[in-house]
Amino acid sequence: MAKCSFCRHSIEQGTGLMFVRKDGSVLNFCSSKCEKNMLKLGRTSRYVKWTKDFEKGGGK
Repeated sequence: MAKCSFCRHSIEQGTGLMFVRKDGSVLNFCSSKCEKNMLKLGRTSRYVKWTKDFEKGGGK
């Protein structure tokens, strides 16, 4: 199973979103919430409370 590029949660097969950048790198997202936070709003997952990166102690 793939992991979300923003929140690091596992994505079930057949669900989620795949974004391919112009350079060919692939970003997997579990929801449009994660996609918007990373691409449109430019947020870092370390500072968003509901992500696994924040839970590891990366928050403020």
